[in-house]
Amino acid sequence: MIKALFTSATGMSVQTTSIDNTSNNIANVNTNGFKKGQADFQDLIYINQRAPGSDAAQGLQVPTGLQIGSGARVAGITKVFTTGALVNTQNPFDVAVEGEGFFQVTLPSGELRYTRDGALRLNAQGSLVTSDGFLISPQITIPTSAVAVSVGSDGTISVQNAGALNASTVLGQLTLVRFQNPAGLSAEGRNLFAETASSGAPLIATPGQNGVGLTRQGFLERSNVDVVTELVNLILAQRAYEFNTRAVRTADNMLASTTDLIR
Repeated sequence: MIKALFTSATGMSVQTTSIDNTSNNIANVNTNGFKKGQADFQDLIYINQRAPGSDAAQGLQVPTGLQIGSGARVAGITKVFTTGALVNTQNPFDVAVEGEGFFQVTLPSGELRYTRDGALRLNAQGSLVTSDGFLISPQITIPTSAVAVSVGSDGTISVQNAGALNASTVLGQLTLVRFQNPAGLSAEGRNLFAETASSGAPLIATPGQNGVGLTRQGFLERSNVDVVTELVNLILAQRAYEFNTRAVRTADNMLASTTDLIR
């Protein structure tokens, strides 16, 4: 009975984490480039009162054994990097990644981070930056004389300058970064991810080559959160939590009845 209390408590803890994760997914349903988290669970250690295959009477073996579990735990929360819906914004500085890959940005400290949020803007110097002002790497600066900006599917950035509308000038190229294990990236908020030992080293490539996707000018990638699925997950986690609390109350009542018998 006491064991049932602790086992049910682990179930309550697991479902609390599941609800926290689902709530975060729903909260970011409209966040550009957001990737939903998926909670992964594992069962805990088993107490072997009789091991499967152990000897029984007259040289026979027990076919199944008697193993009592100790509950569950959260093994991890995995980011799911499927592509979200692409929405046409008609903003020339909005660039979505259609397929695999991340934009590389440089923090003020010089460290590199990675994002799927292609809502790019210009800073006071005319350089392409994220909505938080972090420079896109490699750095690309749009001249003040530019009257039109074009981003090709291969990331090539070209402009038309005032007085030379029939000619385009190539300024540079957006590159994308892919990882061997993107689920190993560390989410840092602000739509940024950091490289870890689990993700592997960043592999820089031209859009459309070496396994990375294409760039789509005038589009933004929305989150890959399916609200209906998340609401179903939320209800399931809530019900599972309630069942575990009921198991705790049942074990507590049984323990109280046993205590009364001893008195």
